Amino acid sequence: MTISREDIEKVAVLARIRVDDEQVSALEKDLGNILDLVDQLGAADTDSVEPMAHPLNAVQRLRADEVTETNQREAFQAIAPATENGLYLVPRVIE
Repeated sequence: MTISREDIEKVAVLARIRVDDEQVSALEKDLGNILDLVDQLGAADTDSVEPMAHPLNAVQRLRADEVTETNQREAFQAIAPATENGLYLVPRVIE
């Protein structure tokens, strides 16, 4: 797959970057190589490959779900500007 000089200049304008003629020539070659690599990857036969969630097939150890802090609800509500029935009252933002 190839990328044209016009495509590179259009992307540069959209990305708001300045690219001079020398850089356009180098980018044309480099981006062409990248697109060729993507084409090669797309041509690979992956029908017999099972999808994985992680490339190393690692399992994440999970810690036990335990309460580690004491309940400080009363202390926090005591310093709040307005509470009612254990809930914080806040000004209406959307009408």
